[in-house]
Amino acid sequence: MKTHRPSTSDWAPLAREAATAPEIPSGRAFNPAWIDFARGIRVGNLEPHERITQILKYDLEQRYGTRFITDRWGRGVYWQWICWLPRANREAKPLSNAVNFGCAKLFITCDAEPAVFKSGLQIERGYAEGPAPYPGCRLAPDWDWHRLIAQCEGGTRLDAELRRLIGREGFVAEAGDLDGDAVFTKGSFTSARQIREALAGCPRRQWAGFQLYYPMPVAEVRSCTGLELVKAVCAVFREVVPAMNECMQVPLRAGPASPKGMSPREGGGGRRDSRPGRRPSA
Repeated sequence: MKTHRPSTSDWAPLAREAATAPEIPSGRAFNPAWIDFARGIRVGNLEPHERITQILKYDLEQRYGTRFITDRWGRGVYWQWICWLPRANREAKPLSNAVNFGCAKLFITCDAEPAVFKSGLQIERGYAEGPAPYPGCRLAPDWDWHRLIAQCEGGTRLDAELRRLIGREGFVAEAGDLDGDAVFTKGSFTSARQIREALAGCPRRQWAGFQLYYPMPVAEVRSCTGLELVKAVCAVFREVVPAMNECMQVPLRAGPASPKGMSPREGGGGRRDSRPGRRPSA
């Protein structure tokens, strides 16, 4: 004989089963094979908690207690370059608060030749003169770029951070039009003034920018578990934040509070207007 098993709807018609809570993007579900040196960084056809965009955004928002915007270059399943920038720093800009170009960013990318996975800090100059091929990509007075250039002198706090990261921690700096960059490593870097000098020669009608990153060769990436790789990127971001703070209007401060209303499933919400560590084509 069939029996009816009572449910909540039998005695409370308006009751609903509790929705399953979204899985927190802790990084445990990330697969390092999704860093594909031929095609890019896989983001499509994954669950939200598996995506590197959600994983790193969640870690940053938890650590700094403020919202971040996610931006990217690429389309489809694989993206070539992804960045995260503090929303508060963008909103503080009186002229450029609707676009991401003028903001210092934390980024990841993977190069095919040589095969290197990069994570770190990027600051863009964009186009200093001439027509802007993308909305908002022409250098404006309120961009973080100007703070970067002002700090590119010997004896500044940025100079001290670059000496520490490049000289002792294995980081690399690139400065230029991002096609023929000046590259600075432990053996060649002496002062932040070198960054200013390299950037001074960039044509004003071409894209220019600055990157400070930690390079991971393909063998090192492949030797990591997904969680180990995520933790490594998070550690790199923490290392470059002091240098990033020297270039932003609203610096990041680590704190226990989470941004109000933040959800692990929340998307980036950023405009797709930034470009990767290379000169964009018109």
